[in-house]
Amino acid sequence: MMDTVDRNTRSKIMKSVPQKNTKPEMRLRKALHRMGFRYRLHDKRLPGSPDLVFPKHKAIIFVHGCFWHRHGCKQTTTPKSRKEFWKAKFKANIQRDKKNILELENAGWRVIVVWECELKNSDQNDLFEKIQDFLLNVKTV
Repeated sequence: MMDTVDRNTRSKIMKSVPQKNTKPEMRLRKALHRMGFRYRLHDKRLPGSPDLVFPKHKAIIFVHGCFWHRHGCKQTTTPKSRKEFWKAKFKANIQRDKKNILELENAGWRVIVVWECELKNSDQNDLFEKIQDFLLNVKTV
């Protein structure tokens, strides 16, 4: 299937897709801030520039979009045009995510991924409780 817009227009559209401060990320940040947690944002010194960094808890949270990071839920759709391009793009995203998480864990960080669809559910109390437990249950070696 051919794309409905020309290459330059498609490039502009794709560049306009936000990578930081997305709605799911802002929703999580506000909830955690209300719960009393303080964090750093998008620390470029760490692999993958994690969305939320909690140095006090030695923990990291990535807020992943289901489409880009291939969650497997109903939001994980695949465009009908340029299938080979998208297949390679998604594969590279998944490999990069795994590599970043492994590097962070090897450096002593605890890592959790929160999916976009989890933050869209109306009842998020379970999710926030799970994240709170993750942040507060520091296992010392």
